[in-house]
Amino acid sequence: MSHQHDHAHDHGHPHDHAHDHHGHGHAGHQHGLGGHSHVPTDIRFERPLWWALGLTAAVLVAELIGAWWTNSLALLSDAAHMATDTLALAIALIAVRLAKRPADARRTYGYVRFEAFGALVNGGLLFVLAGYILWEAWHRFRTPLPVASTGMLAVAVLGLACNLVAMKLLHAGSGQSLNMKGAYLEVWSDMLGSLAVIIAAIVIRFTGWLWVDPLLAVLIGLWVLPRTVLLLREAINVLMEGVPRGIDVAAINTALLAHPQVTGVHDLHVWALASRTPAMTAHVVVAGDADPIAVRVALAQRLAGHFGIDHVTLQMEAGEGDCVAGGCGSAPH
Repeated sequence: MSHQHDHAHDHGHPHDHAHDHHGHGHAGHQHGLGGHSHVPTDIRFERPLWWALGLTAAVLVAELIGAWWTNSLALLSDAAHMATDTLALAIALIAVRLAKRPADARRTYGYVRFEAFGALVNGGLLFVLAGYILWEAWHRFRTPLPVASTGMLAVAVLGLACNLVAMKLLHAGSGQSLNMKGAYLEVWSDMLGSLAVIIAAIVIRFTGWLWVDPLLAVLIGLWVLPRTVLLLREAINVLMEGVPRGIDVAAINTALLAHPQVTGVHDLHVWALASRTPAMTAHVVVAGDADPIAVRVALAQRLAGHFGIDHVTLQMEAGEGDCVAGGCGSAPH
């Protein structure tokens, strides 16, 4: 039996070409490898990261000097926290810059997935940081040390002010990018650290209760850990090409089969190129008298409208389809 099918990509700007491949006719389009990246990166993310990195680095220097001046282990611990976050923000900035590079012959999707690598590193650093905070708190419960609470308070207030400005800069992007979300969580945890130091300094100044400092450190660690786990899970899901959160593969399969000229769907895959860029491929079997190009266009529009998937590759097949003898996945996954 001979089959005709349409092997095409749809993401908002169709081009057509034709070529022969193992005896089947194809119609579709392709991207020039040097033309553009599949996923544009918002340049607005870069400037807030630069500002956040500069502010965080400035607070790091201030806290190191303050820790030496006041003999405050709380400030020294927060400075270590800040050093980790400064590195994480630098990684996030590198990820944004790399993601802007266009696709080429070796990396046909460009560098957009580096965002997920950046988020994975950020999550790992946050996880280590939370563990360090809990470990340090345990030691401070056992061996509390006197500190110069007035100087400790002054440095912490400066840190808090810088953290709030950095949070404001990063907030908008945190809902649009895994990498920016990780950077925002870094600064958010910095803010909590500064706030904890302020509270500890005030309490120590007026009551002498040194155990308040490690207690607040424990609360910070317990706040950071679950959010870190969520960030790591999301980054790993992207890198493992898992189905993006909020997308139902069974619903997509049903939507494709709902077209009156579609008789079967197989080898259905959904993944994410980056945190906000889902992609999908599928083999779609159509009736013998169907126009495969018209069906493909209708399905692509349905996928974009109902599921928000613009990067779609559909292989249109007639009759029983080309994969009946094996070699393709038989079930959507």
